Amino acid sequence: MEKTIAGKAVAVNEEGYLTNFAQWEPRVGSEIAKEANIDLSPRHWEVINYLQGEFKNESPLSIRKIGKSGVVDIKEFYQLFPNAPLKTSSKIAGIPKPASCI
Repeated sequence: MEKTIAGKAVAVNEEGYLTNFAQWEPRVGSEIAKEANIDLSPRHWEVINYLQGEFKNESPLSIRKIGKSGVVDIKEFYQLFPNAPLKTSSKIAGIPKPASCI
């Protein structure tokens, strides 16, 4: 299915996750964050960049792994992305919902 985000048509699944990472760009991520009531700060972008790097390296993501990454601890991760942090941050980053998320 297709959705217009930040004036750009992108392919998404039924949960709103991008299905083609190549369609992601920062303004798309910013718009997805606004839908989640999150104002992105430089710290948010650091986490988003980390998630995208892990996705490109085909590394599975989990909250525990992110907490041990050295990029952000679990407490701050929950502060940055309060509602379902891994799901929300993955959606903003334009990557598929991690398998560790139910």
